[in-house]
Amino acid sequence: MSSFVQLWVYLSATPLFGLTATVTAYVLAQMLSHRLGHPPLANPVLWTVLALSLLLLVTRTPYPTYFSGAQFIHFLLGPAVVALAWPMWQRRAQLRARWMPLLLAALAGGAVAALSAVLIGHVLGLPREVLASLAPKSVTAPVAMGIAERLGGIPALAAVGALITGLTGALSGKLLFDTLGVRGQAPRGFALGTAAHGIGAARALQVHPDAGAYAGLALGLQALLAALLLPLAARWLDF
Repeated sequence: MSSFVQLWVYLSATPLFGLTATVTAYVLAQMLSHRLGHPPLANPVLWTVLALSLLLLVTRTPYPTYFSGAQFIHFLLGPAVVALAWPMWQRRAQLRARWMPLLLAALAGGAVAALSAVLIGHVLGLPREVLASLAPKSVTAPVAMGIAERLGGIPALAAVGALITGLTGALSGKLLFDTLGVRGQAPRGFALGTAAHGIGAARALQVHPDAGAYAGLALGLQALLAALLLPLAARWLDF
């Protein structure tokens, strides 16, 4: 017990705390998800976020102290997103043949995602900076933060919105697809990547390689289209 206390004191005072806590929490959550057969409610990202939040609250660890170690994992998000290109490359012939329907679907999905968030927020009487932060909710968090800042929103709020949106899509996607009768792995994956960005794409990869490939494509398209079109739409609508 004495050795454990000494180890805890050492880790909590160094950048290793954030790195160790994040890796440990995710590995345990992934093991649990695998043992249960990867059901939506056992999403490793969800339980890792909850476990780390509880840990920081109980230990009263400031977030900057935690992030000083966890930023290494944050850096790896870039290579992880780039790695999603490999399943797409393996299916490049299919994607090239379907480029027009996929592009139109990405435009429609992105427009609905942004407009629905802004309209619902407007009906609820939310201030403009909050609406601007919610508009890119279906775009991967780093891009959403940049878009929100350009629109006059709050980048941190945009990141939270993207996280909640991604988790909601990953948790509810299977139920919605089954209810609506969507059977193919390609449309399921593309819809998840469009609405739930990286977290949805990770879930799609767990389910089927084809779903993961189309989710990765949708994720990239949404990041590109939103970064180009949302600022233009905001200026045109005088938002």
